[in-house]
Amino acid sequence: MRFWDNKVSRIALALAGAGLLAAIPAIGQEAPESLLPEGFGDPVTAPPPAPPPGQRPAEPARPSEAVAVPESPLVPAEEGAEDEEEQEEALTHFNLPSAPLRPIDSVGPLHEGDGGLGNGAFGASDGAILSQVMRRLDAPLPSRWASILLRRALLSNVPTPRGVSAPDWIAERAWLLLRMGEADSARLLVQSVDVSQYSPKLFQVAMQTSLALGDPAGLCPLAEPASAASRETSWILARAMCAALSGEPGTASAAIDEARRTRLGGTRSIDLLLAEKVVGAGVDGRRSVTIEWDGVEQLTAWRYGLATATNVEIPARLFRTAGPQVAGWRARASMLPDSERIATGRRAAVLGVLSGAALVDLYGAVLDRMDPADTAGTPPLALREAYAGEDLDARLGAMRDIWGESDDAAERYANLILTARAAARVPVDPDYVADTPSLIGAMFTAGFDNGATRWSRAVEDAEQGDAWALLAVGSPRPLVTVNASRAESYAGSVDSLKGQFLVAALAGLDRLSLEEASGLAGELEFDLTRGGKWASLLDRAVEARQPGTVVLLAALGMQTVDWRYVPPAHLYRIVSALRRVGLEPEARMIAAEALTRV
Repeated sequence: MRFWDNKVSRIALALAGAGLLAAIPAIGQEAPESLLPEGFGDPVTAPPPAPPPGQRPAEPARPSEAVAVPESPLVPAEEGAEDEEEQEEALTHFNLPSAPLRPIDSVGPLHEGDGGLGNGAFGASDGAILSQVMRRLDAPLPSRWASILLRRALLSNVPTPRGVSAPDWIAERAWLLLRMGEADSARLLVQSVDVSQYSPKLFQVAMQTSLALGDPAGLCPLAEPASAASRETSWILARAMCAALSGEPGTASAAIDEARRTRLGGTRSIDLLLAEKVVGAGVDGRRSVTIEWDGVEQLTAWRYGLATATNVEIPARLFRTAGPQVAGWRARASMLPDSERIATGRRAAVLGVLSGAALVDLYGAVLDRMDPADTAGTPPLALREAYAGEDLDARLGAMRDIWGESDDAAERYANLILTARAAARVPVDPDYVADTPSLIGAMFTAGFDNGATRWSRAVEDAEQGDAWALLAVGSPRPLVTVNASRAESYAGSVDSLKGQFLVAALAGLDRLSLEEASGLAGELEFDLTRGGKWASLLDRAVEARQPGTVVLLAALGMQTVDWRYVPPAHLYRIVSALRRVGLEPEARMIAAEALTRV
């Protein structure tokens, strides 16, 4: 049994024993109108919190009736300093009401209708068990579209489930987002809670979030209350950095020295040196620190965050010791060289952190900074030609150059993401039917399913196998011939895993009957209906109409770093479950991605 089977089975058994799902009334869930709205990968600004039900908005502060108020708020120029001091003293006695705490019983920037999965996303599931699933998930996921969907589930405005406190529930969601590379999204969640309501776990995740964003100043509202709850050295150093950033270098230096003396045994580790580097960058900072990475064997969030904040170059070898999610964090870093910015942005787009539009904008910004004499033959110029060439032949020629040939599946997929909107602008023409596998694959990376479907007749007439398979699973309503005979013919002409994925996806979308698909699966040597405890939990979540739980369990069924290790039977279960809870558009995009990336 492969490693992913062992891991999924262990977690599924634990969940089944704990009774993850409870029977609840069915909740309808409509599919979103747009699969990938413009700017979907960009940070979402949460609306200002509404006052709790029955509570009026806070009124302007009024002075206490017990305090004598000066007759005029203005002090005449001829009055002396003594009178001014008396008036100032009187003003300090005004009683100012404290701001009301924001409610945290239901937190998340995405509401139903604007990308959220609705209040019933997790239904009556046990919060402690949901948290356990989130904590054990290996992220990032191999699927860009599954990651996009999981982000939506985690950012959905949902009530705190039973069995977990509200701050810890928010912390678990934010922590999973961080491990997916979604630092901006994690910040949306942790900043939706007033610091006075933080739990120790939320303090920890909030620190990780600020470090992932390369933003030590984000620790400053947390440092004092966190230090009261925890004596971890990191919070002592955070207080020192925040003192320096507030223009108090003396206090900062004293705190640094105390931490080194009492906590670090007098040593000057790389972690302490990086904190000193931040202190030295503060107002009136007097510490000049040189960072040497010799002997450092691991890149941690602390080292990444403080080095990024102070523009200290991190050796490439250390990035190889960190997870792929760091590419998502780096994609937002402003100080990267252009060559690294493009490479990082491509990886982040494949992860689902950056949208296709954001990736194109990144290329455009790099091109704008280049000397025109140096742009010939560069990827940014080729991309501009793909979108704004003189004629269609020039644009398609540039797209072909970008698609190129590569042995790396992730690089090929990044090129498709990059050209999605350019591909959507190509008119249907039999002369270009040979390009349809790439054109249609590119459109599906951005959810342009209607644009891709326009090619159905041309693909059908030209018998373009790969393009036919993509349209068979990705179109809202297949306009190409879909039957067992056609699927069998295609599966026999391609890589065995791609054929298995096609059959699994068509069965999951109910475009082949289970009987037909099971027969084909037998010929292709895989068991379509294999699933075990994980599959049972997924079915129960579907029956309970809990799309959020379905998305979480779907992610659990993808515990691997590469599509080639996702079992076809898991793809069938995932696509089927998503379709049955109203997430059929996303199910189609995951199916199309599976065929594109193997």
